[in-house]
Amino acid sequence: SSLLHCFSSGSLEQDVEPTQGLNAISISKDDMDIEFLEIGGGENLRPYWGKYMPKALLLVFVVDSANPELFPVTKTHLHDLLALHPRLPLMVLANKQDLPTSCNITDLHDALSLSEAGDRRLYLIGTYVRKGDSELSSGVHDARDLIFQVVSGC
Repeated sequence: SSLLHCFSSGSLEQDVEPTQGLNAISISKDDMDIEFLEIGGGENLRPYWGKYMPKALLLVFVVDSANPELFPVTKTHLHDLLALHPRLPLMVLANKQDLPTSCNITDLHDALSLSEAGDRRLYLIGTYVRKGDSELSSGVHDARDLIFQVVSGC
């Protein structure tokens, strides 16, 4: 939710709780609007992930890069999703890159077996958001711009 809030507002002014359900938001850039459907990562919400894949133009998958204990289960769920839509472009956001315990994107690529993601466009970007930062981190800015670029080309 913090990343989505930053995509839409350009900053993070208040604490944003992790998504507990579904969150829909529209983000605009120039004359283009993109509708995001954010679905939380909780076990009770995972059955909903695949239901929205047929309408997706891009899968943006956010990973807590500072929590490597969850990488094996994250990998399983990600590859299950990818099997549902074999050509859907994938953007993995390795979030929390500002924390000293975070895994770098090369190690995350290996941990999630992204080389096995199939014949699709694949993007892996390190991101972080901090409350009160007046500007987006370069990773968040790059991810936002790339999302618009990928979706406009679909």
